Amino acid sequence: MLADRIWQGVLHRYGSRMAIPPDAEPVTLLEGNTPLIPAPNLSRKHRLECELYLKFEGVNPTGSFKDRGMTAAITAAKAAGARAVICASTGNTAASAAAYAARGGLRCIVVVPEGKIALGKLAGAVAYGARVVSVRGSFDDALRVVREAAACSDLALVNSLNPARLEGQKTAAFEICDTLGDAPDWLCLPVGNAGNITAYWMGFRESRRDGQSASCPRLLGAQAHGAAPIVLGRVVEHPETVATAIRIGNPARWKDAQRAIEESEGVVLAVSDQAILQAQRDIAVLEGVFCEPSSAAGFAGLLQAVATGRVDIKGTRVVCVLTGHGLKDPDAALSLGPSLTTIEPSLDALMHVISETPEQTA
Repeated sequence: MLADRIWQGVLHRYGSRMAIPPDAEPVTLLEGNTPLIPAPNLSRKHRLECELYLKFEGVNPTGSFKDRGMTAAITAAKAAGARAVICASTGNTAASAAAYAARGGLRCIVVVPEGKIALGKLAGAVAYGARVVSVRGSFDDALRVVREAAACSDLALVNSLNPARLEGQKTAAFEICDTLGDAPDWLCLPVGNAGNITAYWMGFRESRRDGQSASCPRLLGAQAHGAAPIVLGRVVEHPETVATAIRIGNPARWKDAQRAIEESEGVVLAVSDQAILQAQRDIAVLEGVFCEPSSAAGFAGLLQAVATGRVDIKGTRVVCVLTGHGLKDPDAALSLGPSLTTIEPSLDALMHVISETPEQTA
C-alpha cells in the first residue's frame, strides 16, 4: 500500500512516545521528517572546526516548526470535543493553528500584536480561514487576552502553554537522534516564547532514557538584544527586534527553558539584529538554505559564543535549528541583498552587469 511507503506525520511515527490520547484520530498534514543538512561551508568560513548541521524546519507544511506541535494540539483538542481553537501569535503559530484547524474542521481565532507580524505569516493565517484579531499591544498582551478567553469559554488554547504542543515539538529531537545515531554535542536555537527549547530538551532526555542516544546535547539558546528577558533576568515591557518570531518580552515557558539550559550545562545569550541578519545571509549564500531572521539567531549565537570564548566546539558535532522558512518574512532578506538592476534588453547591457564585481553591485 502507498501509505506503507510514505511518511505519514509525527503522530504516526512517534505517537507511542507522545502523551496524546491513543485512540485520537490524527489531524495531520504529514509534518516532520525535515532534513538535517550538513553545513561545511559555514563551518569553514567561520573556522568553527566542528561538524555542523542545520535542522531545517522551514520545510514543514506551513513553513515552520510549529506544525509539529500543532498536529498534536489540534488532534488532542478535537479528541476532547473542541469545536474551536484560539492562540496568540507573532505569526508562525497563527498560520499553523489556522491550517491544522482547517484540516480538522475546527474554527480558529488568532490574536496578533498590531503591526508586529510579518506579512508572509499573516497571509497564511488568512488563507487558511482563521478569524484574525489584532490587539494594540505586544505579543504578551495578546497571550494574556487569549488565556482569559480560553478560561471563560469552550475555546481550546493551542499556544505552547498547551502540553500537547511540547509533545509534538519534541519529535524534532527524536529525528535528529534517528539521523545521527546519537544526540549532537551542542544544539543551538532561537528562544522566544521558550516552548521549543523546552520541547527539545524533553525529547533528548527521553531519547537517552529510551536508549535511542547515549547522551544529551548542551543547549545554546539565543535571544535578540531587544527581546532578551531570560538573559536579562527580567520582563522586557516593549520588546523590539527585526526577528519578529522571537519578539517576546515575557516567555510563557521561561522557567522551563531556564531549567533546560541549566540541566544541559548550556548557555543563553543575546545577539544583535545585525548579527542575526548577517547569519541569515551567510546561511543562504553559503549553504543555499533560506530561513527567516529569527531562525538564524541560533547560529548567530553560536558564532558569538565561540568568538567570546564562552564555548569550545572544536571537534564536536553541532546542530543549529532553523525554525522557519525565509519566505515567511521576505522583506527582511530583501533589505540585505543588492538592489534589483534594470537594463535595456541588449547583450552589451547584460554582459556589462555580469562583469561587475560583487562589491560594485552590493
